[in-house]
Parts: sequence; C-alpha cells; structure tokens
Amino acid sequence: MDEKRKTMISCESVDKTFTTKTTTNHVVNKFNLEVKENEFVVLFGPGQCGKTTVLNLMAGLETPTEGRIIVNDKEVKGPDPERGFVYQTLALFPWYTVMQNVEYGLRMKGIKKAERREKAKYYIDLVGLGGFEDSFPNQLSGGMQQRVGIARAYCNEPVVLFMDEPFGHLDAQTRYLMQDEIVKIWEKEKRTVVFVTNNIEEAVFLADRVVVLDGGEIRMDGAPEEVLVRADELRSLSLEVPFACRLSLELQAAGVPVSTCITDDTLKEELCALRSKM
Repeated sequence: MDEKRKTMISCESVDKTFTTKTTTNHVVNKFNLEVKENEFVVLFGPGQCGKTTVLNLMAGLETPTEGRIIVNDKEVKGPDPERGFVYQTLALFPWYTVMQNVEYGLRMKGIKKAERREKAKYYIDLVGLGGFEDSFPNQLSGGMQQRVGIARAYCNEPVVLFMDEPFGHLDAQTRYLMQDEIVKIWEKEKRTVVFVTNNIEEAVFLADRVVVLDGGEIRMDGAPEEVLVRADELRSLSLEVPFACRLSLELQAAGVPVSTCITDDTLKEELCALRSKM
C-alpha cells in the first residue's frame, strides 16, 4: 500500500452495539482501518461477521456506539452525497427509465437537464447500457439492472463508493461478467471502493487489498495473495479455500516461491482461465 496516498477513510476504535430490551449484541469491536485514495478494498468474512455493519457505519447509515470514522477529512455524521452506495437488493425506481434512474441524484442537486443528461449518458455507456436509456427496470435482466445501480452511483461522482454484495443475487455466469465489468469501470473511473462479499473468489478477483473479518474484528489484512496462502486460518473461520489458493499452496509444496510467482495479476489470470472452462 502506498503510504504517500491520501487516507480517504479512517476508522478509529469503532464499536457498534445493538441493544434491545432483552439482548445486547456487540457487532463491531475496536475496529481500526485506513483506506487510501483509489484503493479497492474488499471486506470479506463469514456470515454475521460485521461486514455490512462496518460498511453502513462508513457510509453514515449507522452511528458508532464508540469511536469515530473520518471520510475525506470529515467525520461521518450521516449520509453524504460524496459517499455513493450500491446495494445487494436492487433499489431502482420502477416507474423511471434507465436515464431517469441514473440522473436522479443530479436532478435532486438541481443540475440543469442538458448537463445531467450528458453526464448520465456517459455513465450509462460506461456500464455497457447504451441504447437502453428509455427502458424501464422490468424490461432489463438482473445484471443489467445492477449496471443501472452502478451507473447511478458513479453519476453522482462520489469520492468513495460502497458496495454491499451487489452481485449476490445474480446467477454465477452473470456474477462473473459483472465482476469483470466492475474492474474495467474502476480502472477507467478511479474511485476509493469498499466492497463487501462472503465469496473468497470474488474478493481475490476484485481487490487490491482484502480485509478478513470475524466477530466484528479484523483477522487478516493484506494483498489477496498474502491472505490466500494463510489457508489454515481461513478454514478455521469456516471459509472455503478456492482454486487460486489451492494453486498457490501446490506451488509452495513444490518449492516454488509464491511471492515471485503468485501476484495479484496472475491470480486474476488463473481465475479468468478457470471461468472460461466452466
């Protein structure tokens, strides 16, 4: 990680406790994390480990019980237009067209129609939906609808983009295609991205940094290849070890130095090759 890059997100000793009349649930415990500008960080872990809660805290959708979160030099006190969010469940307006959905945030800001249409058209084309501007959500496939959500989030030009398992409801093939697409979009339109998933293959494919959570605490934090070679620790968290991890372990067993052979790029190449055979 480049220490010279600006710190876009800083979580400082963050706790989150949900309390009812009969129960107290500590979901996030003394959570400390820094995310640099234009990093693509994936929060990964088993179900109920606190991933989505951490994401909601960063986005200002939840309030910390203790500690504080700084995003772009400002303490998070609630939602802010500079923090975009893409949800797992589709949150499109069914009575609006693709164009109207994508430009919605700009319209709420009072941007003139010609300007917002031009900007919305750019992001619609960017996610590969050119020609569908006048279509309604019910006329689109699930993957296409999620592309609309991504275009809408980008169109507001947030400095940070949060994504909560956005491809979780898609079939496997569409999910793979969307993962490829989000990498291409991120490479063209750099943003600081924090992405939540419980799929380790997805985490490895997308991230330049993987943060593994369990019990509301960070268990691992590093580049994908650094996390993957700690297979025993992943298994102890009941996390499936995928093809890429097995490959790296086999190379280790054969005496091949993983650090010189398995890189972020080669892991992604192996995953792409595996997918092409499916």
